[in-house]
Amino acid sequence: MLKLFKNCLFVLFCLKGITAFSSNKIGDSTHVYIQEDPIVAMLDSLQLTKYFECNSYLSDSCLFDMANYKTGFIPYFDELVYEARLAKLDERTPFDLIYNSAVKAYIDMYSLRKRVLVSRLIGMSQIYFPMFEEKLAKYELPLELKYLAIVESALNPNAISQSGAGGLWQFMYPTGKMYGLEVNSYVDDRRDPLKSTEAACRYFKYLYKMFGDWQMVLAAYNCGPGALSKAIRRSGNKKTYWEIRPYLPLETQGYVPAFIAVNYLMNFTKEHNIYPIAAKQCYFYADTVHVKQAFTFEAVAQTIDIPMEDLLFLNPAYKLRRIPGYGNYRHLYLPANKTGAFINNETAIYSYKKNEELSRDSIMLLAMQTAPAKKYHKVKKGENLQKIASKYQCSAADIKNWNKIKGNAVKTGTKLVVFVPNQKSALKSVASNKHTAKLSADSLLVKSDTLKTETFSVEATSSMVNANIKLDKNAKVVYHVIQKGDTLWHITNKYKMGSVDELMRINNFSKDYKLIPGGKIKVLVASN
Repeated sequence: MLKLFKNCLFVLFCLKGITAFSSNKIGDSTHVYIQEDPIVAMLDSLQLTKYFECNSYLSDSCLFDMANYKTGFIPYFDELVYEARLAKLDERTPFDLIYNSAVKAYIDMYSLRKRVLVSRLIGMSQIYFPMFEEKLAKYELPLELKYLAIVESALNPNAISQSGAGGLWQFMYPTGKMYGLEVNSYVDDRRDPLKSTEAACRYFKYLYKMFGDWQMVLAAYNCGPGALSKAIRRSGNKKTYWEIRPYLPLETQGYVPAFIAVNYLMNFTKEHNIYPIAAKQCYFYADTVHVKQAFTFEAVAQTIDIPMEDLLFLNPAYKLRRIPGYGNYRHLYLPANKTGAFINNETAIYSYKKNEELSRDSIMLLAMQTAPAKKYHKVKKGENLQKIASKYQCSAADIKNWNKIKGNAVKTGTKLVVFVPNQKSALKSVASNKHTAKLSADSLLVKSDTLKTETFSVEATSSMVNANIKLDKNAKVVYHVIQKGDTLWHITNKYKMGSVDELMRINNFSKDYKLIPGGKIKVLVASN
């Protein structure tokens, strides 16, 4: 009971200290508290992200339990333990990982009050850290700099600070532009994990060349090299971060202690009984494809069957859910098991068209390529021009023009001339014209509820039939009724047509086609 009472007192003491973190109290030169700390605000932003399918641990924490902790138990340690652990880390890093009250305040914040969010941080680190380490090694930079992204953005690529900095590495617009990060109405390269990490590495190299000390590089990254130089002058030209710290902005005074605390906690999470909560994707299971033409995320999602939220998660730089068609090569991040499907169906993705555009194009194509047939309609009692026009899918003005009617009235028994699309003429024209057949033979069919299949000669459809279909004399066009959850990719595989391009070609689909449950789509199958 005495031990439990001591434990409770210690936790209450720590929580009281953390609560003071949000007050506007300024202590001595080694410990500064900031009201509405931006570092804490960035960590809190993880509560709103959609990267996590659920708030559950990636693995059973009991499998990794180092000290037989119970679920939810919050361990505490003597300050000498913190100091010894940091000293051990300090032996293998060029950063000065000292322990003091400012560092302890952030350790308490991460390990006590924000434990669940730290579990999410660990899950996110499994996505981004491998890429960070690869780029840092390329530029011969300390690998511990990967922890700076936690301090900057809490590994949230969509994070935007109150001052307008954005992305994993929180670049301001002018600095990002200096390092090649484009920001416009379509894209924000500061949110691109790969591009922003490259830019951050180059900026680190520049700052180290200027100041020659990694602690000073951290401070300069936060407040800017100009503000750091000014603080150095105000301090009497002191040389170390801790000496000039009282002359730095309040945010920067907490910045390096937070970095040290993150270094500590990310190396001793298990000792604090903190385990990862899984994010949805992993860097090792993502790949990059380079693209030239513009297309929408909807085109990719529908064509190769990938959830829209996964595309948004992997590609936060694109603001409008589309890749613009201007400029140099751009890239798209995809799950590794989808890159092959993208490459095989790239043409279909580039030419994707929405349903309303498709319907309009189909009507125009039918009108252009099908000669109208002349018919006569005898006006029945109760009919008017609007009803007759609706029956023949034309307008009242058309009927008036065809029959030279000046007013809006029409007498019962009158014979009216009407013109309607002639399906037989169109099919006859297709059969006699191979060139027309190659362009769009099947697109001239008029869909109806009673029509289930149509048979075409092999000669007329040879450009549209996939090699996987074994044909004797004819190939059948069968109407597939679209089910909820269907995609072009699913339908192509079901009928063994080989590629989405083939499916789109026989339906005369182009850009942005969207499947609607209950609708019909044509597929080619071998005749029996």
